[in-house]
Formats: sequence, C-alpha cells, structure tokens
Amino acid sequence: MGVRRATIERMTSVDTLRAAFRHVPGYLDAATCGLPARATVDAMRDALDTWQAGKADLGIYDEAVAASRAAYAQLVGVDASWVAVGSQASALVGLVAASVPDGAEVVTIDGDFASVVFPFLAHADRGVTVRTVSLESLAEEIRPSTDVVAFSLVQSVDGRVADLDAVRTAAAAAGALTVCDVTQAAGWLPVDATLVDVTVCASYKWLSAPRGTAFLTVRPELLDRLRPTSAGWYAGEEIWSSVYGPEMALARDARRFDVSPAWLCWVGAVPALELFADAEREAVHRYTVGLADAFRAGVGLPPGGSAIVRLPDDAAGSRRALLATQGTRAAGRGGGVRLAFHVWNDIADVERAVATLTLS
Repeated sequence: MGVRRATIERMTSVDTLRAAFRHVPGYLDAATCGLPARATVDAMRDALDTWQAGKADLGIYDEAVAASRAAYAQLVGVDASWVAVGSQASALVGLVAASVPDGAEVVTIDGDFASVVFPFLAHADRGVTVRTVSLESLAEEIRPSTDVVAFSLVQSVDGRVADLDAVRTAAAAAGALTVCDVTQAAGWLPVDATLVDVTVCASYKWLSAPRGTAFLTVRPELLDRLRPTSAGWYAGEEIWSSVYGPEMALARDARRFDVSPAWLCWVGAVPALELFADAEREAVHRYTVGLADAFRAGVGLPPGGSAIVRLPDDAAGSRRALLATQGTRAAGRGGGVRLAFHVWNDIADVERAVATLTLS
C-alpha cells in the first residue's frame, strides 16, 4: 500500500501527548471536531458534579479562563496580555470587521471559511468591499488600496497552507491590517502570532477544547484601532468591579475584547490547551504531516506538507460513505472527502483508510 511505517514509528517525542487521548480507531476528523483529552473529560465531569451540588465557585471558573489564556499565549508565542477570550471565530472576526473604516477594501481568499469572510461582507451597507482572490495569488493581489487582508493560515476545505511570509511583506508595504484565522493550524502546525496583526482561533478542533472557547490575539500597538463590540463586565480592568454601569473602565490590554465566558467550557479547555502548549511543536508537526503524507503515498499522491488531505468525491459522497463502512470517519467538504490526521491517530488508521480506497 506504500505506507512508510518506519518513518512514523521512529517519532516518539509526541508519545506523552498521544497518551493523553483515548484512541478512537479510524477517527480522521480533527478538522471538524477534536477528540477530548482524558483530563478534559474528567475536569468537566467534576465541574458538573460540583455545579449539581450547588457548590459552583465562580472564582475557580475565572482561574480556568486565566489558565487557558496563559496556555494559549504560550502555544502561539505571545504574552498573555495580547490574548482575548471569546466563543466563536466569527464573533472575533466580527469585532475586527466592525472596526474597519467606511469604504474599506478587504482582500480574502476565494473559498475561505465563512467565519473569515462573512463578518466583512455584513458591512457592505457602509461601503466595505470584499475582494476574493486565489490562495496562490493572495500576496500579489494586495495593493495600496487594500485596508485589510483576512485569511486562514490553513484552508479548511483542503489543508493548503498560506505563504505567510509573502503575505506579511505585501501587507506591510501596503499598510494593510493582517487578520489570520489559525483555527485549522494551531495544534498541528507551529503558529507564531507575533507575525500578524490579529489572529483568531476556535479551539475545539485541533486543540481539542470544548466548543465555545476561542481566542483573539492583537498586537498591543493596535489595541485602539479595534472597537470592543462585546464590551461587558468581563472586559473590565477589574472584572468583579465592572458588573454595573454606567462608568466603564475597560482592561488596558487585549482583555478589553473578552466575551463573558461559558464557564464549564473553559474548565474543560485548560487541560487540553496546556497539553498542546507544553508539547514539542515541531515534533507534533512532523508526526501529523508524516501520517498524512503516508496516506497520500498509499493512494498514489505526492507529499502535501499538511495534516489535512482532501480527495475528490461524487455528489452522493460515495468515497466518504465507503470509508465510514470500513470504520474511518472523515468529513465531506467542498465536493470532496477531507481526512485530518492528528496526534491520536496512528499508522493503523492510515492503513485502514488506504486499504478501503485502494482495494474497493
């Protein structure tokens, strides 16, 4: 089947991270929804029991948010003061979209995830225009009239990775704000949030946190360019002194953009985020891409350099259905079948999927 077993079996530096998850044979769908770490399940069960017993402690919930913020900051290479917490990527991109001037030009990638594009399209009534270009031509399509470049670092539909260096260089020359969604990257691809102006990340996919946890990073010198559209008590400089109006004293750092957290979700997020923050990022990258490239080799494709692989499928989703019958869970996206290889996967998952597709 062409699967290069030896290459993958030599990679042992991610063993501790892998052991934190229950292996679900054939689960190749991290790009849709990550699996929870055992510690996440335990933490949420304990929190539910505590809540049911009438002993919920809001201070403990605040500690979970703070710990999650710190772990995510470590993961993407910034100080925690750069990081705001939210619920979904679209809400955080929407904050940026609400802050661009009337008549602004926004450049996005054709076919990028809706949460990156729709928030800007929603401002058409005030003259904001969205120009879509191909991933490959993104950097060269940035021009002096461009105010914002909004893009996913890794494309959801097929796992292609943007040329971040080229985009940064072109955006700097044009004086354009860079807004990068790292949802499909953080967790398998090393991410340096200092390289762009704003990043957003929904952490329930590759970072295995509960849905309802998301992050925004903002360069400190750009804080005043963004409008805190969800400002509430949790965005206050002193949270528990900000629960009533009319005076507003927002946090002086990125916490001013915080959205009041869904507490139990953050209790479950802490152990997952700390696991990935402490992991050897390059080793995780090699392991996940190694599995994906082993699969690609098995079905006759060259290496792709991504943990995500997309294959064409028919309108009925026959390939995806065939994989499901043989124990492989994958996603149907953009007229194809999408397979995502993460740390809980192993060579047996690769071999199962390859055998299904090549021997049918």
